[in-house]
Amino acid sequence: MTISSMTGYAVATRETAAGTLTVELKSVNSRFLDLQFRINDELRAVEPALREAIMGRINRGKVECRLSFGRKSGTGSALNLNATLLTTLSQMQHQVRQVFANAPVMSVNELLRWPGVIEEPEITQETLQADIQSVLAEALDAFVDTRAREGAALQAMLLTRIDDMEAIVQRITPLIPQAIAQFQQKATERMKEALGLATQNGAMPSQSVSSEDALERIRQEVTLYGIRIDVAEELSRLSAHLTETRQILKKGRQVGKRLDFMMQELNREANTVGSKAAIKDLSDASMAMKLLIEQMREQVQNLE
Repeated sequence: MTISSMTGYAVATRETAAGTLTVELKSVNSRFLDLQFRINDELRAVEPALREAIMGRINRGKVECRLSFGRKSGTGSALNLNATLLTTLSQMQHQVRQVFANAPVMSVNELLRWPGVIEEPEITQETLQADIQSVLAEALDAFVDTRAREGAALQAMLLTRIDDMEAIVQRITPLIPQAIAQFQQKATERMKEALGLATQNGAMPSQSVSSEDALERIRQEVTLYGIRIDVAEELSRLSAHLTETRQILKKGRQVGKRLDFMMQELNREANTVGSKAAIKDLSDASMAMKLLIEQMREQVQNLE
């Protein structure tokens, strides 16, 4: 299934017997489908038909539709001469000159200006609406194609960012157990020193608790803190979210709102990884992932 961007532009023009019809469509991102029309007053009656046609092809975005109609000038090639009227005028002129022999003959200019000699093409509402529907369909086809092409480019970019994030997760996941073990060892040594349990001569301080109780308390505290800095669960959820994001992109159709939600979930997990990072590698990985997520979020805003 294809993915469409909410950004697009297309224009279609058609020459009709009565004049030039032009339909211009352009759109930007929006939470919903927002249609705006710029139409000549004489064509305002066709707005409902235009709205229905656009809503049948577009689901989301702020779409502006411009419809203009330029009538042909009086000397256009589509104008015709009323041969019957010209013949009648010729006969009448002949009859008049039989009575008034000195009456001047009508000039070409005078004949052309005679009412009804030049016939303008009749413009019926049905014909005009049919022409408008035809040119709108042409513009809509081009409009949908431009949005689809941009959507395909955004899809490729997003999939690349997912690959990058998955590579980061795979790289740092094996570091977690080692980081926790190193932290627990250092924390245990520091707490022993703070409690006076590790002295140079091995003498025990005079305290009300035994050394065994103190060591057990240290182990408990270090274990609890090790659990708090363990980001394996967050990385697992990150992997699951990335897999779901990839599936949404591959399924296509209307993905914008679903992907926006996934960006929130990805960012939440990446933030947690950063806040619980016990080593520089994890902190750096969190920053790199948040940068990738932000790049994805900006582009997701443009998807239908």
